[in-house]
Amino acid sequence: MVSSEYERRIAARFVVFDQDGNGYIDREDFITAAKALLAEFGTAARSDKGQALYAGAEAFWQGMAGIADRDGDQRITREEFVNGAVKRLHDNPERFGEIARPFLHAALGLAAAADGTAAVADTARVLMILGVPEDLARTTAAALDTDGDGRVGEAEIVPAFARYFTVPE
Repeated sequence: MVSSEYERRIAARFVVFDQDGNGYIDREDFITAAKALLAEFGTAARSDKGQALYAGAEAFWQGMAGIADRDGDQRITREEFVNGAVKRLHDNPERFGEIARPFLHAALGLAAAADGTAAVADTARVLMILGVPEDLARTTAAALDTDGDGRVGEAEIVPAFARYFTVPE
């Protein structure tokens, strides 16, 4: 049984994806997020990293639409977002992580060093561009550095992202 508190918390996550604030999530919201990340890290859209980010954004959109866009109109309303999380992700947050992985991999790649990890401060920048409030982004990025080396990798960020957006009770 899913509580109304769970549904309320999931609904609050909706605004992070609704980049333009028009009341629904669509492909354009993912493109907007990708453009903002590219601008933040000074990366050209036509570069390999830029193309990887756009491909990851498209994969993320397709995965989310497959879970939540019940009426097939290529837009996800708040209700569809909550219902998708309740019916398809509540008991399997890892599924959301796998849908988000290509985008997160590419986003982390914008800030990553040669070893594929990003500094905690750069991880916070990614989170802030994606709509996480600054104080929460900084705290979260620091908490993701589980080994205390000042770096965050994909293995740390993908499960944390999935937990945040599926909010297990």
